[in-house]
Amino acid sequence: MRIRLRAWMLAGAGLLTVSGGPAYGAGTSPAEPAAGSVQYSVQDLGTLGGTRSKATAIDHNTVVGSSLTSGNAAEHAFAYDLRKHTMTDLGSLGESSQATDVEGNYVVGESDLSANGPTHGFAYNIRTRSLVDIGTLGGSRTNITGLNGDTVVGTSSLPGDTVTHAFAYSLRARTMTDLGSLAGPSGHSTAAAVSGAIVVGSSSLPDAPASTKHAFAYNLRTRTMTDLGTLGGTSSTANDISHSTVVGQSRTIGNGYSGYAYNLRTGIRTDLGPRFLTAQLISGNTVIGGDSLLSSSFDLKTHTSATIGPGRGVTEVKQISGNTMVGDNFAPNSFAFVAHADNGDFTYLPSLGGTNSSATQVNRHGVVAGSAALPPTDPSTANGPFHATVWTPHTAAQES
Repeated sequence: MRIRLRAWMLAGAGLLTVSGGPAYGAGTSPAEPAAGSVQYSVQDLGTLGGTRSKATAIDHNTVVGSSLTSGNAAEHAFAYDLRKHTMTDLGSLGESSQATDVEGNYVVGESDLSANGPTHGFAYNIRTRSLVDIGTLGGSRTNITGLNGDTVVGTSSLPGDTVTHAFAYSLRARTMTDLGSLAGPSGHSTAAAVSGAIVVGSSSLPDAPASTKHAFAYNLRTRTMTDLGTLGGTSSTANDISHSTVVGQSRTIGNGYSGYAYNLRTGIRTDLGPRFLTAQLISGNTVIGGDSLLSSSFDLKTHTSATIGPGRGVTEVKQISGNTMVGDNFAPNSFAFVAHADNGDFTYLPSLGGTNSSATQVNRHGVVAGSAALPPTDPSTANGPFHATVWTPHTAAQES
């Protein structure tokens, strides 16, 4: 969202520390939550020579994303080493590229083969500095949706580009497996996420309209696809998986919509209600979802739910890791935040001098990756260029 307000914080390109939320002008933001004991320093990761960049994922000491190159000639995927403070251009498969995820030594993403050509998924080995085109299932394009351990998942077109299937790609063996569909070879399927040997997604059904889909779970060890069914309605989707629990959206008996959680081991299906219609995520026993306005958490052990954040504007959670959630709150500006499902803490993250920011992922150390705007050069605008950003937590005691 773009608005024309004065920047709420002025800062240099280096580190800046605030606690709790930012100071807002009257009528421009939600009520500010109480400041917690954890504070965050913000770091501008810079660019590959162009004017803007963004971070999309973080793992241990590596942040990945994309940046404009010198002269803004192209957009390339990058990997930033937080220990060495260096940004590496990962190149492309021909034209532009964007990194979508990172785990260990591997970065995955997508790249255009030419200016007007198709997009292929890629894998980049940080240790060997090698870029690999993961190919397709015979069609012209692939897109990447998940990475876990040795497995990359996504969706690829088949020969003729009229049918798409979910796939799993082994980084170790460099082989792509067609996961098929619930409707057979001619049906459509898409992959959403992977956890261990289980890939989840959505598939068309035999003898049903193409728009009618069911969530599925595919076991890479047994090479079997299981229809996860619905909450009594005609269709469902799967959006995420943690261990053996899948979350997504389903039509209900009354033809309404509801979020759900399905345990693959026990077969127990939990109706999460209409507050969990969109962007379902799961970590352990905590499910996150939204109703297109506010995001909420649901504890699968206690069956209790809570609203995330101040309860105003639009709140979008981008990732949950353990009990830590990161995302954006639009009220009406876009502000990056960190929240905790276990105690309800909600903290806005500091900017790089502009008004807007966005958080995308958090690693196990609590370091958050995303993007933030630099100070505007034009006083009539709220933001300068956006740069890839990390926010590092530290307690008040560490400050003294």
